[in-house]
Amino acid sequence: MVVLQPDRFLSELTSMYERSTEKGSVWVTMKRSSLKAKAQLQKMEKKGKEVEYRCLVRASDGKKSISTSVSLKEYAKFQASYATVLKAHMHALKKRERKDRKKPADAEKVPETAPKKQKKASSKKSSGSKS
Repeated sequence: MVVLQPDRFLSELTSMYERSTEKGSVWVTMKRSSLKAKAQLQKMEKKGKEVEYRCLVRASDGKKSISTSVSLKEYAKFQASYATVLKAHMHALKKRERKDRKKPADAEKVPETAPKKQKKASSKKSSGSKS
């Protein structure tokens, strides 16, 4: 997997979307990551150092995989640019085919039954004396 700068990542992502307009898909995943091993994270926590988390963004079209790491400061700018790329390539989406969910004709003919009567809650009164 190739790790790119955020701007370069977005341009490569755009080319992936353009290649897959006729046929194919592009998968994009985002997750929080510190880009450090678990052992390093545990050592940093014991020493009291603060761990800086980043957003790891990966994209794949089945043939090529690219990724980038975005810091918290850069994230708002990156998200705006990413949204622009997505909006530009939404035209290739297909409308979802829905199955007709019609009730069978027999179900409509069955008459409704009268609602069941609820039982009254019976309360036993105790006289207080035992015999």
